[in-house]
Amino acid sequence: MRLSGKAIVGILLSILLLWWALRDVSFAEVLHELQNADPLLFLLAVAGQTLGMVIRALRWRLLLVPVAPNISFRPRFAAVNIGFAANNVFPARVGEFARAYSLSRLTGIPVTAALGSLVVERLLDGVVLIGFLFAAMAVPTFPAAVGTGGIDPRAAAGVIAVIMGALGVLLFFLVSAPERSVALAEWGARRILPESFRRPLIDGLRSFLTGLEVLRDTRLFLGSVAWAVAQWGFLAISFLLAFRAFGIDEVGFAGALFLQSLIALAVAVPSSPGFFGPYEAAAKLGLALWAVAPQKAVSFAIGFHIGGFIPVTLLGFYYVWRLGLSWREVEKSEQTVEEIVERDTPEPLHEGTPVD
Repeated sequence: MRLSGKAIVGILLSILLLWWALRDVSFAEVLHELQNADPLLFLLAVAGQTLGMVIRALRWRLLLVPVAPNISFRPRFAAVNIGFAANNVFPARVGEFARAYSLSRLTGIPVTAALGSLVVERLLDGVVLIGFLFAAMAVPTFPAAVGTGGIDPRAAAGVIAVIMGALGVLLFFLVSAPERSVALAEWGARRILPESFRRPLIDGLRSFLTGLEVLRDTRLFLGSVAWAVAQWGFLAISFLLAFRAFGIDEVGFAGALFLQSLIALAVAVPSSPGFFGPYEAAAKLGLALWAVAPQKAVSFAIGFHIGGFIPVTLLGFYYVWRLGLSWREVEKSEQTVEEIVERDTPEPLHEGTPVD
């Protein structure tokens, strides 16, 4: 497997963050904390985290209604697990491409439309996670005055909110004025791109905008937001159970909302397979606000991270085998999606093993 520049940067960043997370804890202390975790609470936390894949697949149905209203649960669930397993196996976050590619292979919908629905999903995720961050920090018991490593959590959340707001404005323009967006893209493309690149780009943009139709339907949009809130709220309960499994009793539900949001935003950057490094660093940084000992915070992060890593990876491997795909296809899904966008017409991929 040849690594891209983005993958190399991500792996180096992961190594740096993992070093920072582990630098002031001993292996013996971490092992002791892992061995003394409550097994029942830990298994419940991992089960809840795995069940989140079911919720994500259910939620995806609304986002796909404008382009493919009749896709059943099974191909959605299969594609979700393949995508997340790809993130655990390959660097540089190829999971979204693998997920869109897999759904297109399994159902025949245009891969750019599937990818468009995932852009909307990630935008809604970002909005909900930012909302949870601010909601947690508004709780009177939140230790906002503590700070960690000179970082004010409210200031950091504010920077993220500004970035998300800018992306939201761009998406609002694409959704509210799709034809004007295409016209503007054509105007710019005529000035900087040759015809051989221009036409595929515009065709790909049109197909991509089709995936954003859900934002123009009030019912679908509100339903999608509700599903996003339910999904992340449910996962926060899993975090709370994991806290208790590792004896972290000083952090309540608001802290669980805060930490899962912080970790979810941290692992959005390119990193090593499985997000090892950003996950542990974010957990250690966030739990330090509640004065959780570094060895306990790192033990929680490693245990809960690996606990969630194993089931979804196994499910992804199962569906790749069951549906007649190959991991080489999954690995090359980003390149494949880019080639589809560049083609003269955004035709769907050929169908794979039917799973309806």
